Amino acid sequence: MSANISDPLLALVRERGMIDDLQLEEVMQENNKSGKPIGQILIDAHIMDLSTQLTIIAEHLGTEVVTGIKDMQIPPEVIEAIPAATARMYECLPLELHGNALRVALADPLNPAIVDEVGFIVRKELVVVVADPKEVKDALAKIYAEQSESFDDIINSLSGDGDSVKELEKATAEDSAEAMAAMANETPIIRFVNLILYQAVQDRASDIHFEPFEDEFKIRYRVDGALYEMAPPPRYLALPVISRLKVLANLNISERRLPQDGRISMSLAGKRIDLRVSVLPTKFGESVVLRVLDRSSVSLDLENLGMRKQVFESVGSIIQNPNGIFVVTGPTGCGKTTTLYACLRRVNALDTKLLTAEDPVEYDVEGIMQVPINESTGMTFAKALRAFLRQDPDIIMVGEMRDLETAQIAVQASLTGHFVLSTLHTNDATGAVTRFVDMGIEPFLISSTLMGVLAQRLVRTICPKCRSPFEPTENQLSLLGLTAAEVGDRTFHYGRGCENCNDTGYKGRSGIYELVEVNDAVRTMINERVPSIVMRQRVIEMGMATIRADGMRLIFDGKTTVEEVTKYT
Repeated sequence: MSANISDPLLALVRERGMIDDLQLEEVMQENNKSGKPIGQILIDAHIMDLSTQLTIIAEHLGTEVVTGIKDMQIPPEVIEAIPAATARMYECLPLELHGNALRVALADPLNPAIVDEVGFIVRKELVVVVADPKEVKDALAKIYAEQSESFDDIINSLSGDGDSVKELEKATAEDSAEAMAAMANETPIIRFVNLILYQAVQDRASDIHFEPFEDEFKIRYRVDGALYEMAPPPRYLALPVISRLKVLANLNISERRLPQDGRISMSLAGKRIDLRVSVLPTKFGESVVLRVLDRSSVSLDLENLGMRKQVFESVGSIIQNPNGIFVVTGPTGCGKTTTLYACLRRVNALDTKLLTAEDPVEYDVEGIMQVPINESTGMTFAKALRAFLRQDPDIIMVGEMRDLETAQIAVQASLTGHFVLSTLHTNDATGAVTRFVDMGIEPFLISSTLMGVLAQRLVRTICPKCRSPFEPTENQLSLLGLTAAEVGDRTFHYGRGCENCNDTGYKGRSGIYELVEVNDAVRTMINERVPSIVMRQRVIEMGMATIRADGMRLIFDGKTTVEEVTKYT
């Protein structure tokens, strides 16, 4: 079996000959599709029960399996050996303490990074035992239920230790790489950064912003498209916290004048999380933005993107074409890349060669050759695309068509029998056609290669726990261009705000779409260089539902609010 087995449990099972090639392929496909843990898939498929899995792991680690954790009485001094936030974040349960040796059960014992990091934080030698992951998680939830270590606790522990604060301020003043590296590896800083990342993942944040100003240091999360600020830590923490992030991302700590990009890969609360790191020098220090790439929270299946039936079926048939171009358009952060990945997943088959050029690669997808774009080394979209054509691909994805050269090669690729998927930044679907013409592509080339354009936005969905009906005002209806008669007896909803949604009234997001299928009538308009606004009017007359109309579908279904739809459409 030539497949790359990245999961350590699956590799162990395979090594021992306890799974055949066909089962292995099925398990890996199921893991890619659903994101379910490998152990659970092995149980569900009746390939291997839990106790056999635990025995194999224990033998591999040279340790023992511990049962009955839920009935154990763990002494308070043992529980206190690991801070609550650390125990929950790394899913690490302390069982016994002998001198400097701490016996622990991990939910993920095959991850050596956890042992290193927890050992470093608690300054003890960890002796790992193997136990049922569910029992470990249940025990952690019960034992540490009330002990949620907060940002304030860590800052207070820092403030209480006057020497630490002096060292931090001294390192900040000295501005030396050695001093900064030393401070970035101080236990309170590690715990503080870990807690921020853990909290962000728990709150389903898509981005975390670290922003130093003259007199303050702001940390903000973006959840469901909206930014929320956490209580600002002291200003002197800016440099060590940002240095810690740069250490994690393997970036140059001493380089503070140029932008830098990197990636952090870590385990948080039992999930494998990738963080894309962008560092930007500003007047008062470096601003860092982390993009959270949590595959378990992003659905890479076309069925789960919330498209209405007609759009879903049309997109499904467009991407089955042997050649042509399919474009997804919309502003930054509207989920274009997720839609393209879902399309690629749909057409990814053994008899098809798929290549992608991305800036940067967001998700690793099994069976697809993914190439990161790096402008600084001269690896541009155009250069990657040219190289792709010599790799005998069937389907090519170009992260973005930014310039005439890239667009020309994409058109050329589609004319020579390849199917090309890409994104553009335009406000609506018909605007993409005009954009191609503005770039300098001849209309006859656009009309003969373009198969379809999907425009999309993301709107926040109402929290199901606090969803309440209300009577819309005339003003709200006029914003949507509706009359009371047209609304009839349909009910409008909003979220009151509750614990489940952090009092925002919203939980999660859903896509709204408009799709232009390029048929003969649209081709004629492209060739005649019909203005975008006229083309839009005609495709609406031909039956295209606009993004606004799709948003109203979600309002009438009770999934989103009038404010969300009017804000984005």
